[in-house]
Amino acid sequence: MYIKRTLENKIRNYLNKPEILAIIGPRQSGKTTLLKEIIKSLENTSYITFEDREILDLFNNDIKTFYSLYGKNIKYLVIDEFQYAKNGGQKLKYLYDTYNIKIIISCSSALDLTHQAVKYLVGRIFIFYLFSLTFEEFLIYRNPSLYENIYTDIQQKIYDYIYNKRIKPPVISREIINEISKYYYEYNLFGGYPRVAIAKDKEEKITILKNIFNTYFLREIRDILQLGSEDQLQKLIKALALQIGSTVVYNELCQISSLNYSNLLKHINILEKTFVIKKILPFYKNKRTEIAKSPKIYFLDNGFRNIVLNNFQEMDKRIDRGNLNENFIVSQMLKKEYNINYWRTKSGAEVDFIIELNNMIIAIEVKSILGFNKIGKSLFTFKEKYSPGKIIILSENYSFFDKNKNVLFMPLFFM
Repeated sequence: MYIKRTLENKIRNYLNKPEILAIIGPRQSGKTTLLKEIIKSLENTSYITFEDREILDLFNNDIKTFYSLYGKNIKYLVIDEFQYAKNGGQKLKYLYDTYNIKIIISCSSALDLTHQAVKYLVGRIFIFYLFSLTFEEFLIYRNPSLYENIYTDIQQKIYDYIYNKRIKPPVISREIINEISKYYYEYNLFGGYPRVAIAKDKEEKITILKNIFNTYFLREIRDILQLGSEDQLQKLIKALALQIGSTVVYNELCQISSLNYSNLLKHINILEKTFVIKKILPFYKNKRTEIAKSPKIYFLDNGFRNIVLNNFQEMDKRIDRGNLNENFIVSQMLKKEYNINYWRTKSGAEVDFIIELNNMIIAIEVKSILGFNKIGKSLFTFKEKYSPGKIIILSENYSFFDKNKNVLFMPLFFM
């Protein structure tokens, strides 16, 4: 089953451009399904995958014969699982420069391709990222009527307010919040991997997540790092899953994972390059008073994070409810390609997230359950220091606009 992806239309807009198109993202995020959906409407197309070792060996060792067999007299050459290629960037450059053919590739790791793109493919490649489903894509699949008739209208009005195209944000009724929350809670527990989204029940969803973690993730990372054992890797990723929202203490992670400092950084880098985690750096202007170095680490999918901990309790029973909500916001903003930071002073004042849009600073706080329009001291401190264009407090259940303080309280699933 194909779930409509926002990226599809963007890719189609570049099909008649000469540049190579690269779709990069984590395993099981739907890259192959997206490619096959796109090429349904294309004529004279050759689709291959580098999971076929014979085709891969030919590409690696005899590029001219490879072209003769799979690219000659073809308008579109689509290569899936490109990360298995050796010196792939150099060979793509040869195909691009030598033959009149449109090339589209997919890759589940940014480790090699981004380096090779810089080295060989400057001016020749456009890179697009496909992650697991955003909440919007998930809602389109689960309840298209709710999405089309209610959700999109509210979200657009919120964005218009954020971008100063309207004075006030919309009023969101309790009934609408409760209806969308049912889908949010499901998404927040099991994440947005497409195969998980279409699974029929909780047991099937958990089984699929276990397979993604054990079969795809551990196998790939083990191969990249050339590990004899997965023990240290599993200790590290579990520690990271438990520390969402906290600044990274490398010495502590070294002790927990039994990795030395150099190998710890290497493991974290691999986890980031394979789209499992993302480091969020601090926002600062004054190094003397503000935290300027220590990152926080978040997961790109809550379902993946929860399978690491083997915890699929309902939201109202979880002690890490706030962590899941915070991680949700990070994953959504990263999938929308926002640049995110957090803010913390050495004296302890903190704002969860800072984003900059159109030269405007937006300060964001994430809560779980709110019943009143309370604004913390840290936000006031940040406001006095940086005069943000918008202040937004997100929670699961509360909608209110404090026009006197110009602070928007809204459900986090509209962000």
